[in-house]
Amino acid sequence: MLVGGSEWRVASQRTVGALAAVAVGALMAALLSLPVAEVRGVPIAFPAHTPQRSPAHTEQPSPCDLLVAALPMRKRLAQLIMIGVDPRGPAAALAAVRAEGVGAIFLGGESTALLVDGRLSEVTGASALPLTVAVDDEGGRVQRVESLDGPLPSARVMADSMTEDQVRETAKTRAERLLARGVTLDFAPVVDISDQPDRAVIGDRSFSPDPDTATRYAAAFAEGLREGGMLPVLKHFPGHGRAEDSHKGPVSTPNLDELRGTDLRPYAELPRQGPVAVMIGHLDVPGLTNGAPASLDPAAYQLLRGELGFAGLTITDDLGAMRAVTERYDLPEAVLLSLRAGVDMPFWSSGTRLTEVLDRLEKAVQAGELDSARVQESLERVLSAKSAC
Repeated sequence: MLVGGSEWRVASQRTVGALAAVAVGALMAALLSLPVAEVRGVPIAFPAHTPQRSPAHTEQPSPCDLLVAALPMRKRLAQLIMIGVDPRGPAAALAAVRAEGVGAIFLGGESTALLVDGRLSEVTGASALPLTVAVDDEGGRVQRVESLDGPLPSARVMADSMTEDQVRETAKTRAERLLARGVTLDFAPVVDISDQPDRAVIGDRSFSPDPDTATRYAAAFAEGLREGGMLPVLKHFPGHGRAEDSHKGPVSTPNLDELRGTDLRPYAELPRQGPVAVMIGHLDVPGLTNGAPASLDPAAYQLLRGELGFAGLTITDDLGAMRAVTERYDLPEAVLLSLRAGVDMPFWSSGTRLTEVLDRLEKAVQAGELDSARVQESLERVLSAKSAC
């Protein structure tokens, strides 16, 4: 469960009565038919219809419904956004939280200054709603707090040298220490199935090329994170283990039928064992996305939500620093397309252009490009994941 604050309750209670009708109206709204969008020559097809909420649900608004009704649209959109901030101090994070009410921040890079001496509490205390604080602390080549809390082995080394119970305990200890520093979300474990060389884009970040082994060890790591108070993030859907590096340009996976027997298995099995989020990769899947990145294509979310039955939080991989996206889409358009496709939380690590992105999203809602019911659906998942309602 994610750590949160309490300031939102005061504002919510003052405004819920006046805005309850807005919440009910939003709940009754069906998604409009959305056209095919084409950005820099890449077509993105959107579904014509999305199921409406049941009458029973609209008659009894949930706590999330009422909280959402108390937020103006720009604040709703900001709550969906995760941006990277400078980990060397609180200034950048404070600016994003105070100016726009952003809902989540990410601490990347090597500095850990924001994670010591209670500095992060200044940022979380400035947020009217609970603030999600994320890191990518997988172990091996990708870890953020080894200088503070010691190193973690890579996933491949863990699977080769540790029992599942040892992996669970390792992840639990790490989560407890991260949580004590103010971190609430870890972009781990990697569930990609890969036999790439260690230093390849996935390589030793994968537990194993064997789906059974990878799923069991990823399950142990995820369970440890949950026991330590952290929400795990499975990545990189629908499977990056046999693709080239999406940091460098557009990449493709094996076809969808082949993924079903291997790469998709962790996404079918691990959510049944406990709460997780899923990170959506920038991967073209033959037979599914037809040239577009999965992170921006409705078909990928339909696969995850429909065939695999996942009902939890979804996050994009970095929309601003990976050329599989940036070569074809400007950042505000990429964020908009990801939300239209079905993601709950668009993410970019640079943190730049936040106001420009929110301006674009706000105009998209006003123009009917982004339906308010789509925003509401994701906002409920985001707020629930961080125990805001």
